[in-house]
Amino acid sequence: MTSDNDRRRGLLARLRGRPVARSRGRRRLGAAVRLAAALMLAGGAYTVFAPGVQAQDNPTLSAAANEGKALFDVSCVTCHGRNAQGVEGRGPSLIGVGSASVEFQVSSGRMPMARQEAQAMRKPPAFTDEQVRQLGQYIQELGGGPQVPQGDLREGANLSTGGELFRINCSQCHAFGAGGGALSSGKYAPSLKPASDRQIYAAMLSGPQNMPVFGDNQISPEQKADIIAYIQETLKHDQDQGGFNLGRYGPSTEGLAIFLVGIVALVFASLWIAGKS
Repeated sequence: MTSDNDRRRGLLARLRGRPVARSRGRRRLGAAVRLAAALMLAGGAYTVFAPGVQAQDNPTLSAAANEGKALFDVSCVTCHGRNAQGVEGRGPSLIGVGSASVEFQVSSGRMPMARQEAQAMRKPPAFTDEQVRQLGQYIQELGGGPQVPQGDLREGANLSTGGELFRINCSQCHAFGAGGGALSSGKYAPSLKPASDRQIYAAMLSGPQNMPVFGDNQISPEQKADIIAYIQETLKHDQDQGGFNLGRYGPSTEGLAIFLVGIVALVFASLWIAGKS
């Protein structure tokens, strides 16, 4: 009797276990179906939005930007890569730098660079003004960024305010006479004498090389106009009424010159007195 009861209990236990096994299988099957449905939904969503992503990668360009792209693909792609995304060890990405940076670098001849140096040097530009505008328009439409406004950049400028702003923000590097000065690691602040109104404005917006960026939040467009007017109308036309300007590097060179002249004069005076005695 005991053995029969045990067999019956075992049989009932096995019969009871089958629905449990079936329910587990159904749960696994249901999970697989739900996973497949989620994957199909994600794939459908990607198919719907993929054309929008592709459109962003290949934006519709204006006529000027298309001309700029043709110039870019010939002269700039080697260092800055396709779509201006940069090439490691050769050139940075231009996405977001705006047409202001392009206008400064290309119109001043700093770009394209002949070789990698501590700092790009000013040289005769390789492109015409129209080509510079087209290159800038291409980079602007590709990634956006700061732009130099059109029109007279000195309109309504105040020279005295510009002089004060220049001495506070610019003279530490470019010197009080805008003649430039040496910086660290082989770099330097260039002379502002050959710079045009638009190049000065573009430099303030883009901050080339070691120069900080002076956006409209730091220096307003009106203040930028004051600085440009002071550089162009005062510093470039100063007649140096005191005589030789010593490069207009400020009081340091003047003090050094006075010291050297004074020492030499004292030595000769001492020798003359000794010879007379």
